Amino acid sequence: MLEHVPHWLGKALSGLRAGSDKLAIAHARLGEFASIRLASPAFADGARMPERFTADGAGVSPPLFWTGVPEGTERLVLIVEDSDAPAPTPLVHAVVWGLPADQEDIKEGAIVADGEGTLDGGDVGRNSFFGEGWLPPDPPTGHGVHHYAFQLFALGPGPDAGDNPSRSAVVRAMEGRVLAAGLLTGTYSRGEEAPVGPIGSAVPA
Repeated sequence: MLEHVPHWLGKALSGLRAGSDKLAIAHARLGEFASIRLASPAFADGARMPERFTADGAGVSPPLFWTGVPEGTERLVLIVEDSDAPAPTPLVHAVVWGLPADQEDIKEGAIVADGEGTLDGGDVGRNSFFGEGWLPPDPPTGHGVHHYAFQLFALGPGPDAGDNPSRSAVVRAMEGRVLAAGLLTGTYSRGEEAPVGPIGSAVPA
């Protein structure tokens, strides 16, 4: 949709960005927590995401895996946000609530609307376009590089966020119970040079 934004307009809006300080992982009420290693076989941390996972490609969610989930974890939560969205707050691309504590990965294309698939018990919440599932990166042409923050949280016991939760409902439910968290950042842009490294140049077979 935003691929049709004129390059000059995207360039004019380049200074308007939500900011990484507004990401869920930076929320002050979550407190201090240990670290989880979160990664993807499709792109390195800080590297450009392959088009396959964006609105310019198939638009499927990327594969993820992690290690370092601490003992005492009741559930895992994934929130994906674009901190460079030209808006007051980051654009939410995915919310997955209630993943089992012993789960170690999310397969490619697994983040879909409830009823169309399963994440082993995880509930798929609403993105910023009020739909369920993965909202593919779709930055305005000429707006510069956007950073997509994949944030995984390990939670101790506490309240449920309900069915089809929003990002704000999930963050409220996480307050005071985050044991550990991991951050993986992928980038994407339109109308800019798009160098890719060994990881990210192609999706592994």
